[in-house]
Amino acid sequence: AQGLEEKKQILYLLGPVGGGKSSLAERLKSLMQLVPIYVLSANGERSPVNDHPFCLFNPQEDAQILEKEYGIPRRYLGTIMSPWAAKRLHEFGGDITKFRVVKVWPSILQQIAIAKTEPGDENNQDISALVGKVDIRKLEHYAQNDPDAYGYSGALCRANQGIMEFVEMFKAPIKVLHPLLTATQEGNYNGTEGISALPFNGIILAHSNESEWVTFRNNKNNEAFLDRVYIVKVPYCLRISEEIKIYEKLLNHSELTHAPCAPGTLETLSRFSILSRLKEPENSSIYSKMRVYDGESLKDTDPKAKSYQEYRDYAGVDEG
Repeated sequence: AQGLEEKKQILYLLGPVGGGKSSLAERLKSLMQLVPIYVLSANGERSPVNDHPFCLFNPQEDAQILEKEYGIPRRYLGTIMSPWAAKRLHEFGGDITKFRVVKVWPSILQQIAIAKTEPGDENNQDISALVGKVDIRKLEHYAQNDPDAYGYSGALCRANQGIMEFVEMFKAPIKVLHPLLTATQEGNYNGTEGISALPFNGIILAHSNESEWVTFRNNKNNEAFLDRVYIVKVPYCLRISEEIKIYEKLLNHSELTHAPCAPGTLETLSRFSILSRLKEPENSSIYSKMRVYDGESLKDTDPKAKSYQEYRDYAGVDEG
């Protein structure tokens, strides 16, 4: 949002199986639905790639005027115009007043500014899953390189000004990932036909397990991608109280919500699970470490107990 280097990188959730990566992704997508976006419209038709109204202005010619008169910073004018908008502008004779701006609420169900893509195998997945392809039915009326003959069905097309989730990204063929390089760094990418570049100004959210990441990272051919990935680690929960809440949520969403459960069952199960995830500390009990992680103070009961930060520093970044 601040326009820093993270804006040009893929937000990558890395963690073990069942750590909550998919739940975090679903939560981010649901939050995206709470804030509207503004999209160009022409002749009653909304832009298929969610063109931002500022794409009509030239940064070199109009930036100074917009900043002086309307207080719009220059950094907001970096978005290119889509082929759809360029064709409409040509039809209007360069008159931008014939465009309309519509307020649109992102939607997961209608795939407005929120898209999700999953890896396929080598034989049935190509870059059209991300960038779209020509709509064969429209070739009766338009030339093959006409913007109106293009089907803007790719995940990057639908997720402009929003969020695109790429599930198990590094399981996809490497050639499928190439459009992500320019989409993140330059804010645009090429389609599959001879149309001009398409804009992308949104978040690319990816997640996978550690084994896929290690395999991908160790391949020297993937260095271009490694620079464009911002890793957020999603480890297992290490607090008893939070682990109990997870179990309660799972029970409440199942038919066992009214089943009898002995007192202390969930707490005992949580303690066992947390102990299996902790690294054995030096000169201290792992049981004390578990209690300190849960927010307890053991200064009076266990003289060997250390502070939370000391335990974390010794365990390293891979704990959990």
